[in-house]
Amino acid sequence: MEKLSLREQVQIFQTAYVRCIDSNMLEQWPDFFAEQCLYSVTTAENFRAGLAAGLMWANTRAMLHDRISALRHANVYERQAYRHILGQSSLIAQDDVQVQCETPFLVARIVQEDVTSLFATGVYHDVFELKGDKLLLRKRIVVCDSSRIDTLLAIPL
Repeated sequence: MEKLSLREQVQIFQTAYVRCIDSNMLEQWPDFFAEQCLYSVTTAENFRAGLAAGLMWANTRAMLHDRISALRHANVYERQAYRHILGQSSLIAQDDVQVQCETPFLVARIVQEDVTSLFATGVYHDVFELKGDKLLLRKRIVVCDSSRIDTLLAIPL
């Protein structure tokens, strides 16, 4: 079997990542990240200004697991689902241990299995850790194009 290119590996990873979220398999979502990682959802304006605070923020896989546990057992929010549409990933930089890339996204939100609306557009700014043929997210900064984020941001992007 022919070895996949790094670009193909990234595309397969990104597809699996959004499938996990869109299929409501959220307990598996933290497994896409390295133990020590950064996950943040922010606005383009805050990202350009270098502001670290995000609407969602976690710096370990354990924090991501906690987020999903709270989502399932503690938080009260309107039942909803996402459908992601991804653009092609651009590889920005790479070496033997990591790759940096950007991937544009569009997310539609389906509320109560009834109304579908455009929820978010933006870019994933990623740093992947390379472990042989396996990729893990060391850092994912989800940069939303709009400075207005709906307060129903409950599910990870």
